[in-house]
Amino acid sequence: MTSTTPTAARTDGDQFSTVDWGLFLAVAVIWGSSFLLIDIGLDSLPPGVITLGRVALGALALAVLPFPRRRVPIERADRGRIVLLSFVWVAIPFTMFPIAEQHITSAVAGLLNGGTPIFTAIFAMLLLHQATRGAQLLGIAVGFLGVVLVSLPSIGDGTSEALGVALVVLATVCYGIALTIAGPLQQRYGSVDLMAKMLALATVSYTHLTLPTICFKCRSRGGAGH
Repeated sequence: MTSTTPTAARTDGDQFSTVDWGLFLAVAVIWGSSFLLIDIGLDSLPPGVITLGRVALGALALAVLPFPRRRVPIERADRGRIVLLSFVWVAIPFTMFPIAEQHITSAVAGLLNGGTPIFTAIFAMLLLHQATRGAQLLGIAVGFLGVVLVSLPSIGDGTSEALGVALVVLATVCYGIALTIAGPLQQRYGSVDLMAKMLALATVSYTHLTLPTICFKCRSRGGAGH
């Protein structure tokens, strides 16, 4: 008789370990500080360059660093979803934030970005038909109220600030759609591989969209100097 040792498989219901909490806090710091760094970058760089830099450097990091990989071939039916994700999870929201922070503070942008879980829960109900009730519905309602309260002072300051708020809300809506679509794909292909593919696709598409504009502006400024 042979004995087998059960393999410990992590599920969504498992408790966070100390390492998990450390990774969670690291992500919170990285994600939260991005809004401040965008604001600092806007002092000398146009929004398009900031977005391209974030996307391209992220793609490069995932391409060269030795992260664990699954190397699972992408099914034909999922290719369109990954291309869609490259826009709604990366290209569109990453474009919205630098533009928005020309009109609102990085603090407001970061607080409004906290609405992402709310939109994720809503789209999970709509697209995945996940049942949401009781405390979850209360949490969504309270979250919406928080987004409204954070938005009101900036909206009251004028059209420019209202535009910034609208762009950040649009970005969080995109995140909500993206995270809902990404869940099943992450389970099939792994988070690192999925994000690497999305960032690479977004880099290519964003380069084709922004570089001609950036080069044209540089030529225009050079010509104006003469």
